[in-house]
Amino acid sequence: MTAATSPIESVLTVDLLDRIRERAADLDERNAFFDEDLADLRDAGYLRALVPESLGGLGWSLEDAVRAQMRLGGAAPATALAINMHLVWTGVAKVLADRGDDTLGFLQREAADGEVFGFGISEAGNDLMLFGSRTVAEPQPRGGYRYTGRKIFTSLSPAWTRLGTMGLDTASEDAPKIVYGFIDREDPDVKVLDDWNTLGMRASQSRTTVLDGAFAAPDRIVRRLDPGPNADPMVFGIFACFELLLGAVYTGIGARALELAIAAARRRTSMKHDGRPLADDPDIRWRIADAALAHDAIEPQLRSLARDVDDLADHGAFWYAKLSGAKVRATETAKHVVDQAVRVAGGSSYFAGNELGRLYRDVLAGIFHPSDDESAHATIANAWIGPVSQG
Repeated sequence: MTAATSPIESVLTVDLLDRIRERAADLDERNAFFDEDLADLRDAGYLRALVPESLGGLGWSLEDAVRAQMRLGGAAPATALAINMHLVWTGVAKVLADRGDDTLGFLQREAADGEVFGFGISEAGNDLMLFGSRTVAEPQPRGGYRYTGRKIFTSLSPAWTRLGTMGLDTASEDAPKIVYGFIDREDPDVKVLDDWNTLGMRASQSRTTVLDGAFAAPDRIVRRLDPGPNADPMVFGIFACFELLLGAVYTGIGARALELAIAAARRRTSMKHDGRPLADDPDIRWRIADAALAHDAIEPQLRSLARDVDDLADHGAFWYAKLSGAKVRATETAKHVVDQAVRVAGGSSYFAGNELGRLYRDVLAGIFHPSDDESAHATIANAWIGPVSQG
């Protein structure tokens, strides 16, 4: 199958990506959600990408989704970043199903029916991430839970219909337990704040979600795990899908920045060099080559790791080191590429509304997503050296 007729390009067509790119600047300026993008992506079947064909989905691999998110990230980073959260949950369902675990079968069926899944995990001040929680998970008589707490960076806030979340149960006999569950948008004990006014990734509308006893029914409680590092496939699935799809979005930003840098170098001329294009200037050529050299290494890494997840490869104790390392390399490389592109493009990129200027703001968000630089280094050190000696 040629690239022109691949499943990814047949869904994320050039026409669709052009429409999404054309909206991005206005959405950023207005700090508005990407309703039209979401409608177009839904109509194209993109939200069903990781759902099995037997359920009405596209049956893509995680590697396919990584490639696709690079394309979407290059068109509209904030749209891609928010869509990531839905793809993470459908990706986790696929990771589990591939390993013989149908826990999230309901999620696949509901995603096929048009439900949109949000990712309600992050909390202010919780650097334990998946291994701890500030949110209270209160057990209910017949096996459900009520969640009370505040979740930050809840992308897709205006649109999600189901929210995957987690909290800490300290009341049960076998407590403490980290409890993962799914709640509905219609729950009266869920409040989405209108508090998203950021430097970049503005259209993602990753608002704060307040849970005030929000209820997850017994059949929507999907894991009860001991706090701390855990080898459970659910935790692995969340970590793998989150890190790889996130890295893909930022790699897409880098790819677009490189395109814009090349176009600027060919368009701009130099009086110092008798009106010749800057594309002939050795310093400019070096900057573009430096950006391309860095960028070119990332896509194969992300795709290879995603393929390993699809193929059930066994990296043992090195899985989390590889995944967190890939995320850090992807986001830091994208940041470097955009910086080089801005230097090539010159002062025009400093003006409001310039695409490179927007990418410069959007790419900065990469440093705030888990795993952050410090966490990744700690994870990698533990994998290679072992834990810090006690006493």
